Amino acid sequence: MTSSPWLLLAVGATGASAAMLALWLLAVRIGNASHVDVGWAYGIAAAAVLYALLGDGSATHRALAAGLGTIWGVRLGTYLLGRVVGAEEDGRYRELRRRWGAGASRRFLVFFQAQALLVAVFSLPFALVAVDGGAASPLLWAGAAVALLAVAGETTADAQLAAWRARPANRGKTARSGLWGLSRHPNYFFEWLHWVGWALAALGSPTGWAALAVPALLLVLLFRVTGIPAGEEQALRSRGDDYRRYQQEVSVFVPWFPKRGAP
Repeated sequence: MTSSPWLLLAVGATGASAAMLALWLLAVRIGNASHVDVGWAYGIAAAAVLYALLGDGSATHRALAAGLGTIWGVRLGTYLLGRVVGAEEDGRYRELRRRWGAGASRRFLVFFQAQALLVAVFSLPFALVAVDGGAASPLLWAGAAVALLAVAGETTADAQLAAWRARPANRGKTARSGLWGLSRHPNYFFEWLHWVGWALAALGSPTGWAALAVPALLLVLLFRVTGIPAGEEQALRSRGDDYRRYQQEVSVFVPWFPKRGAP
């Protein structure tokens, strides 16, 4: 047992690196990198459980870290697994493979290891909570409630999108039902809200302020790196003018009332 969240992170980072190396070898063999997202989600869940086992915080703190971390990671990982098994490579990774050309396998190794680093970074709030030996504070419970609400929102968004895609008449069209009529990326919004919840929960822990970096980093990743820009580029390639109208009418991130009849 340890009281150092940084030692826990070192252990988590080592395990994540080894796991992502194995997943990269699989990606090289099958020519499909889509399962990196599955590994990311399951990896953070595994880290949360590991930190709860190794940390010396109170039983309440460690149980919340392990329990809620598992709920989030297993739900997301299993959902993503269902989308990649038997399917062609995700369009984002096909585009990277096209851009990288002959060096794609080598560059994907770096990409997979970068995901391992992100597993460690995003598991930071769980490490901070798992070493907190104090009484369960209102911040801890409020953060846990926000995290659970976010998981429910993301689950709802995923279910609504799956139901839309299951209808043959909707092929080539943009989902506008439920939360998808209020945000172009409700799954990303609730994903971000989940980490806001965990940053809040960790604030009562020693050096808990460091957890605020996680939702801040996620915003940068979503808006500047591989999240929203790549997703919208792929949507424009596949759905064209239908998606352009969607962009004009629906909020990009925070769920809000649509602008009907936008030019």
